[in-house]
Amino acid sequence: MNKQIIVTIAVVVIVGGGAFYGGMKYQQSKNPMSGLSRQNFQNLSEKQRQQLQANAGAAFQGETNRANGQSFLTGKIIAKDAQSLTLEIQDGGSKIVFYSETTTIDKFTSGSLADLEAGKSVTVNGKANSDGSLTAESIQIRPAGTNLPSR
Repeated sequence: MNKQIIVTIAVVVIVGGGAFYGGMKYQQSKNPMSGLSRQNFQNLSEKQRQQLQANAGAAFQGETNRANGQSFLTGKIIAKDAQSLTLEIQDGGSKIVFYSETTTIDKFTSGSLADLEAGKSVTVNGKANSDGSLTAESIQIRPAGTNLPSR
């Protein structure tokens, strides 16, 4: 009797472990990023790293968090008026971003509305509007040399 219980427990553990391992491998096969590791990134050339970063940034552009309407946008300022910026985004299109006195402007030191000018690269976080524009909650001025490639 004891021998049967031990054998049954061993079979259950082996089958359960095999099913868990199989499920993990199946999930990894469904995730295109699963093969990437820190070591893989270390072997990339500088050009490959820049391309990977550009592709990752492009994947986030225009993406809206549906739960709270938050959006994230990166681009180059091509025009500015008293209430809005027009950004050239990486796909060559443009987006309008509205701001106000309550919008936080960041750079490595605190920024102000006067720091927003044509030619500066910025990252914007805010609420998506029904017309496709964005109302900024924060704008981060990106350091010189981080401009998006122009198309």
